[in-house]
Amino acid sequence: MDKLKVDSRGRTDMIDITNDIKEVVRKSGVKSGICLLFVPHTTGAVTITEFSDPNLMHDILKSVNDLIPFENQYTHEEGNAAAHIKSSLFNFSLEMIIDEGELVIGGYQGIFFCEFDGPRNRQVFVKSWKDKGEKAA
Repeated sequence: MDKLKVDSRGRTDMIDITNDIKEVVRKSGVKSGICLLFVPHTTGAVTITEFSDPNLMHDILKSVNDLIPFENQYTHEEGNAAAHIKSSLFNFSLEMIIDEGELVIGGYQGIFFCEFDGPRNRQVFVKSWKDKGEKAA
């Protein structure tokens, strides 16, 4: 298992980790199998969305923050209930296919770490499994 370090810059943030994940998959040596991403934080998440227009990340975060404001008479004692709610609506994990040693992802898709309680230093765990039929390297 590999650990990818991610440093968020703001209270909410979407950080493109696509190339980092692709590199971890290449280094794993898995030619055919599955890549699993796991976020061990209750106020962070991962998602796949279009990467070609950075304005989209702004639009996503604006929409999520409009739907779930930071202040809203929450009762969570830590004061970050909005961050927990936001992350629970996204994914704490993703599974993706590995084929011919490469991550299978759409031409306009990117993998993003979503920060909802930053800025913070975060981690994403990455695990690649070989198909049962694949021979060991």
